[in-house]
Amino acid sequence: SKTKTVAVFKHSTRCGISRMVLGQFEREFDIADNDVDLYYLELLNYRNISDEIAARFQVFHQSPQLLVIKNGVSVFDTSHHGIDANLLKNYI
Repeated sequence: SKTKTVAVFKHSTRCGISRMVLGQFEREFDIADNDVDLYYLELLNYRNISDEIAARFQVFHQSPQLLVIKNGVSVFDTSHHGIDANLLKNYI
């Protein structure tokens, strides 16, 4: 995130709300690859990575959750129905 904005979408495949929010996010997302590195983190298999993200960037773990990281710092995070791909554009 030192040279490019990073976004992390954390998702639980067992959660209906998470599935719905992910689908909406995918339909709305229209940011060029060269503007943001977007990562998808599936929580059931990678909860340890989610915990490390929460500790490193001082955010509370939630699912679904969207984090935006710039210059090594979380500049925005939101969860559940607050996730909106258009909001991501404000941080690029």
